[in-house]
Amino acid sequence: MIRRLNDAIIARDAPIVVGLDPNLKFIPEGIKEAAFREHGETAEGVAEAFWQFNKGIVDAICELVPAVKPQIAMYEQFGLPGLAAFDRTVRYCKEKGLIVIADAKRGDIGSTSESYAVGMLGATQVGDASVRAFDADFVTVNPYLGSDGVRPFIEVARKEDKGIFVLVKTSNPSSGELQDLVVAEGEQAGKPLYEVVGALVEKWGSDLMEGAYSNVGAVVGATYPEQGRILREIMPHAVILVPGYGAQGGRGKDLAHFFNRDGLGAIVNSSRGIIAAWKEEQYAKYGAEGYADAARAAVLAMKEDIHGAV
Repeated sequence: MIRRLNDAIIARDAPIVVGLDPNLKFIPEGIKEAAFREHGETAEGVAEAFWQFNKGIVDAICELVPAVKPQIAMYEQFGLPGLAAFDRTVRYCKEKGLIVIADAKRGDIGSTSESYAVGMLGATQVGDASVRAFDADFVTVNPYLGSDGVRPFIEVARKEDKGIFVLVKTSNPSSGELQDLVVAEGEQAGKPLYEVVGALVEKWGSDLMEGAYSNVGAVVGATYPEQGRILREIMPHAVILVPGYGAQGGRGKDLAHFFNRDGLGAIVNSSRGIIAAWKEEQYAKYGAEGYADAARAAVLAMKEDIHGAV
């Protein structure tokens, strides 16, 4: 799967993933009014608004970017209708040729972790039938239960030709409260925890290689460019999923060290900066009805910004 992602990045000349994280604040009134007229101000109404909004965005950007990253929490807060909108979005994106990274940040141990992995990436046998749930291409994984929590995802990824992105150094301001703590004992003594996790990512991915890169990738925030430089050296075979661009403050100039010399090795995420671009002054000319065109323009601007720096 990582080879397919890299091939798509090369084909579109865009190491960009669009975060499909819908919020009622981002959705034009016309879409909400139509959805609520049909379903009422209910979870079903919100789910319909999310779906119509996402479809417009995807239709506008699918030829420009290789991948999308729907954040499942935005959907599951609305219960089963929200999850149905998530599922519908995933399936539509795959129909449009996009690679889907499910941003679920799952992590547990044993059969629970395996169930999470199968639910997001794989299939369950029911009698003679093989039942697939969300069938994403990648899923984000929280590693802080240790190898026991990550191994089931690796095994499902191996079986299904899928991939994972492991949280290493996240983009949020308080990430350092845990991730920057210095290890006191053992072989990694004196190193911050994010470096230790980065070394584990490289190790976990060593037997899941496709060419120069592994199906075990890492999440490292654009808001921490120096840590990105360090982790690039620690994880030469991991593709880095880079959140924090745009609305969180990351810019193209922060990203050079996240890439390898071959121009690959990273894919940069923007969510609000693209899907809510129509609400920003620089894209106001598109108006609410042109929200998808504004998203397309924001993707093109992001592409130019990244190319100028990498």
